[in-house]
Amino acid sequence: MQNETAQSILTIEQQKRVSMTGVESVDAFSEAQILLTVNGKKVTIAGAKLKVLAFSQGSGNFSASGEVFSVKYGGAKGKPLRKLFQ
Repeated sequence: MQNETAQSILTIEQQKRVSMTGVESVDAFSEAQILLTVNGKKVTIAGAKLKVLAFSQGSGNFSASGEVFSVKYGGAKGKPLRKLFQ
């Protein structure tokens, strides 16, 4: 059996809009932070005036707007990943 790795694509446009594929769930959101689960990993988007524009659980497509300061990837149990791009 072949081991397939799920992929996601993150796009940040001029620090004003973020979109991502492969999103399983939007766990929490506020104007300062959005918490996502992407391929079993936790992702935190930090910023100001953040708004979730769209999320489709079926396709895994997600988009938000606002001032994006950072995107942090964490492990399944909140441990940081050693490599961002594997």
